[in-house]
Amino acid sequence: MDYSRLVESILTLHRDSIGRAAAAVNHYLVLRNWAIGAYLVEFEQNGLDRAAYGAKLLANLARDLRACSVPGCSAEMLGRMRVFYRIFPQLHTQIPSSVVTELRFLAEPALTTGISSSPMTKSRIDEPTPLTTDRILQLSWTHWIELLHLDDAWKRAFYENESLKGSWSVRQLQRQIGSLLYERTGLSTDKQAVIEAARRQAADAPTNIADLIRDPYILEFAGLAERPHYRESDLESALLDHLQNFLLELGQGFCFEARQKRITVGTEHDFIDLVFYHRRLRCHLLIDLKVRAFKHGDAGQMNFYLNYWEANELEDGDSAPVGLLLCSDKSATRVEYATAGLDHQLFVSRYLVALPSADQLRELVETDRAAIESAAESLERGRDEL
Repeated sequence: MDYSRLVESILTLHRDSIGRAAAAVNHYLVLRNWAIGAYLVEFEQNGLDRAAYGAKLLANLARDLRACSVPGCSAEMLGRMRVFYRIFPQLHTQIPSSVVTELRFLAEPALTTGISSSPMTKSRIDEPTPLTTDRILQLSWTHWIELLHLDDAWKRAFYENESLKGSWSVRQLQRQIGSLLYERTGLSTDKQAVIEAARRQAADAPTNIADLIRDPYILEFAGLAERPHYRESDLESALLDHLQNFLLELGQGFCFEARQKRITVGTEHDFIDLVFYHRRLRCHLLIDLKVRAFKHGDAGQMNFYLNYWEANELEDGDSAPVGLLLCSDKSATRVEYATAGLDHQLFVSRYLVALPSADQLRELVETDRAAIESAAESLERGRDEL
């Protein structure tokens, strides 16, 4: 055996091991979410104190689970888990006996069909044959988030089949749903030709195990460090470093909380550049940096961040979050405060007094940008001279 063959063998082993590890994590993530859905359904049907929670059950549970550092359990996601359980009761054959025991306790005195009967192997006449448990677990939870959006059982079954046959990534699945492949196939006189064309299109963008490894839900569930799917430019990253240090050095009550904070709605992921907490004002400061001139869509994006934060991240006693949007180009910096939902001018003034002034931030961004670009130009000149 030559040395290059040894290296290639180890690389192949390494990639295969990582792939198997990621697949195993996904396997248990899907099962966990099914079981949570089962717990929810059983509690809602049979819980002695269910009436005390009522319509706010999911919101209250999401808040309490977040306080216990249980990932991936927003109110929206809990709703998806509940639907997942109802569609695929046959998955109970795959869960640990301890989960079955807990479900039986929650379900007393009436057991649900999924727990008390054998796995479904046949569907009703008006529904497609359900997937086997092995096939269900071949798809990631992120796939299922997309598929659970589809209310039509036949439409969902169509995309389940095609995802499995073509080993579609989530992005490919989204693209085919968005292109109305199911509807186009139904309308076409040559249905097979339409499907084959879609399969060829998917084959032109092959997937690899890295797509599964980078899945934010899998990373979150496994407690692994997460990197955004995109990489910040060197300039933007350096500016964020300086901005983070600058705010901490102000000594005005800022506490650093997060960088590239991911917020998720469905399968759409956004990243807030910096998040601080202000002790005196008891509010979060969300900072979004754009290394370019201001665009009107930036304000809408910040407003989205603020509304999401207020709905999902506020703790008891917190004031409404504040958004800071920093936009920069070579000639000027525009600083705008997004104060969505703050109706009283006095309240707005309190924020603006405690936060750094626009002039301070303008000078910081412009000075740092000039220094960073100057260093980059010097490095480039040095390369040219070599």
